[in-house]
Amino acid sequence: MKLKQHPKYDNFINWGKLISITGSAQIIIQALGFASGILIIRLLPVEEYAFYTLANTMLGTMTVLADGGITSGVMALGGKVWEDKEKIGVVLATGLDLRKKFAIVSLIVSMPILFYLLLHNGASWMVTLLIAIAVIPAFYAALSDSLLEIIPKLNQTILPLQKNQIEVGIGRLLLSGLTMFIFPWAFVAVIAAGIPRIWGNIGLRKIVYTMAAKEQQTDIEVRKEILNLVKRILPTSIYYCLSGQITIWLISVFGNTTSLAQLGALSRLSVMLSIFSAIIATLIIPRFAKLTANKHLLLKRFFQIMGLLIILLSIIVLIVYLLPTPILWLLGDAYKGLPFELLLSIISSCIGLLGGIVFNLYSSRGWAMSPIALILINLLAIIISASMLDLGSLRGVLYFNIALGLVALIQTVLFCTYNILLVKNE
Repeated sequence: MKLKQHPKYDNFINWGKLISITGSAQIIIQALGFASGILIIRLLPVEEYAFYTLANTMLGTMTVLADGGITSGVMALGGKVWEDKEKIGVVLATGLDLRKKFAIVSLIVSMPILFYLLLHNGASWMVTLLIAIAVIPAFYAALSDSLLEIIPKLNQTILPLQKNQIEVGIGRLLLSGLTMFIFPWAFVAVIAAGIPRIWGNIGLRKIVYTMAAKEQQTDIEVRKEILNLVKRILPTSIYYCLSGQITIWLISVFGNTTSLAQLGALSRLSVMLSIFSAIIATLIIPRFAKLTANKHLLLKRFFQIMGLLIILLSIIVLIVYLLPTPILWLLGDAYKGLPFELLLSIISSCIGLLGGIVFNLYSSRGWAMSPIALILINLLAIIISASMLDLGSLRGVLYFNIALGLVALIQTVLFCTYNILLVKNE
């Protein structure tokens, strides 16, 4: 009885229910994505999987460039007006309109790079063209889903959102399974991933427009506010976009298709870490964006989030260290001799996950780091690391990624803490 009478008992129970429901759904979502990824790794020849890795990497780059901070702007502005359907509808419409314009520039910049990397790694002109065409529908789907998801996240209408994500995951797994056995080619794998997301976005729009007014006109003032944030975030986004994919690019230029496929396969195992980032993006970041301007409360929540994540990620690293063989078995015989590389890959992914979450936390408050200092410090880290490591080897590239990740993590934590300390209590 005394426990139930504790002032924070109900709050604890509510959070427990939220995390268990959200966590269970995220486990299903990530398990479906993981199963699709493993299926693709096992069924694609090593060379085709190397091409698929390049296409997937470039898709991520294109999506980041097409966003440029728009998602953070919509989240920051939406956090202020989320209870007003008309106003949140205007914010969303303005964000989607800007995203379409940024997408054209992203395509123009990214496609020549994708062509070069594929041709450099031995793909024929026909294969390169097919992969480039296959990337476009997947890119189109990614343009809107991250913006649309902001509305249910701000309203904490989580179950319909997760149901939609599960349906997309099932669709991708089924489509990958049906096509990969007959057509074990990289461009088919890319198409199989993109089509279910396009279909899922139709359902996602139905969910969103119960909480936001549909077909709103773009607003000049909202556009100006989003673009002001984009101007501050875009250089940082471009840098993170390049540095986040730099290992794939380096090994595709200095290494060979086998090393590229190995790096892509090891990275696929790290997808299970996105359970944590998805839960935080769904439950924590929208709440952090809506917190009142209270220095002590913000600092407390920030360190609570970081402390919990560090404990959980440390446990994951320990499990990978103790049990590499059964984990590598999932990838198939072509990748079984990589226990140490697996450990390095997971450590790198954990550091990157922490840095990404801190970036999303402070961006949701409308804070943006000075790009000049960020890029100069990280360029120095790149030059020093590149001069000391063998970037043609898988281990060298993984060490390189860990070094860059640590530098970025330290910067983001210091910047977020500094901005919280500057907050004037309301």
